[in-house]
Amino acid sequence: MKRRLWSFPGGVRLPGFKELSNREAIVPFPVPRFIVLPLGQHAGQPAEPLVDVGERVLCGQLIARPAALVSAPVHTSTSGTVVAIEERPVAHRSGLPQRCIVIESDGLDEWIAPDDPQLDPWRTPAKELVERIRDAGIVGLGGAVFPSAVKLTPSKPVDTLIINGVECEPYITCDDLLMRSRPEAVLRGARLLLELTGARRCRVAVEDNKPEAARALEQALAEVLREDGAADMEVVQVPTRFPAGGEKQLIRVLTGREVPSGGLPFQVGVVCVNVGTVAAIHDALFQGRPLISRIVTVTGDGVAAPRNYEMRLGTPIREVLDHVLKSEARGSARVHIGGPMMGFELPDAHAPVAKGTNCLLVRAQPAETRPAEAMPCIRCGACADVCPVRLMPQQLYWHSRAGELDKTREHHLFDCIECGCCAHVCPSRIPLVQYYQFAKHEVREAERRARKAEMARARNEQRQARIERQKAEKEAKRRGRGRAKRDEGAEAGGDEAAA
Repeated sequence: MKRRLWSFPGGVRLPGFKELSNREAIVPFPVPRFIVLPLGQHAGQPAEPLVDVGERVLCGQLIARPAALVSAPVHTSTSGTVVAIEERPVAHRSGLPQRCIVIESDGLDEWIAPDDPQLDPWRTPAKELVERIRDAGIVGLGGAVFPSAVKLTPSKPVDTLIINGVECEPYITCDDLLMRSRPEAVLRGARLLLELTGARRCRVAVEDNKPEAARALEQALAEVLREDGAADMEVVQVPTRFPAGGEKQLIRVLTGREVPSGGLPFQVGVVCVNVGTVAAIHDALFQGRPLISRIVTVTGDGVAAPRNYEMRLGTPIREVLDHVLKSEARGSARVHIGGPMMGFELPDAHAPVAKGTNCLLVRAQPAETRPAEAMPCIRCGACADVCPVRLMPQQLYWHSRAGELDKTREHHLFDCIECGCCAHVCPSRIPLVQYYQFAKHEVREAERRARKAEMARARNEQRQARIERQKAEKEAKRRGRGRAKRDEGAEAGGDEAAA
């Protein structure tokens, strides 16, 4: 019986260009001479270094610890010597440098010895499993890079676990190849997460343009269910439409539930995890392997042989380009991190591959070519028609452009998932998402300044109260000394009278 699916509003149908990179098996990328590991490869606070320059480190060794609840540790991705801890370019749309640990490889790729005997995940308490996931440095590999240990401990009970293998962005095929090559890791990891989260059912979602991945998962699921027939697990193919892989959109398609504005999936009883993240959790819990590498799609018309590589985290993207570029693209290629819809142009090719780097999209476009200039908005409403969150992109654009931050919040600016559908259909070629990103940044900065001012006001009030208290204490002591002197004088006078 065919499973009922729902739909989400808006969205667009895009050419996938998946066939460029999904026809070849995943291969390991050579370990580079220098590894550059940013301390902020995750959402939240950057990690704190635990090593010093000149120290020798081993592959898999913890070199930076989490700095807060929402943070993640960093491990070495090869053996070698720490040669610097300094600001370096990173793969971020801001173009700002970030503190990184730089390691010169010794070519040995020597692993650190495990700290304790291998555990049996099926017999280990959920709290300890979550700690091991945190200690392994695992974050969401679908793009959000949110620390997985935090996500897997929702504050409300959940009944549904969704494994997201939709991968709707054009060009990107790293999840597709992972599901084809390691379906057992995905499904056994998902089975373990069912126990960990307490969910009753698990749905593994795959877009219907990935038939090989769906078949591989269904075959592996039959084996998993032979081991545990009580598990409610199912592979579900969903219609191909961008952005069906968005967390809230996929929850809507599979369950019919709507995550509220500003809300999170656990509020509707769902936890949603990317397939790459689930495979990394499997490796951490069954093999004791921290997150030191990931699959990266390297594709585009500037690449000689597009395919997927297993890359060590910290691999300089410049070295990847030297390895894959067509000869005619050298010197003129433009590189995007991620796909054409939600990705961004790489500011500096010396930036390293990080936990959130799922794709290097290389365009052989000459450097002198410039995108068409934006024209005035004609108020056609096409942007609103394709918005998958039911926002009013045109109003958000006007308010963002005018700096009317309060009004952008009134129009639910932070519900925007920055999918790019509105900009894709805009006949005026207005870079709408860039305006929304700018407005979000300004709102966050205004809130940061307000918090800072409130803290300064509170500190000043505390200081004034402390000064007044000290004054009162001094005055009380002065009066006490005066009374003591008067009492002494009175006693002395009484003694003289008696004499």
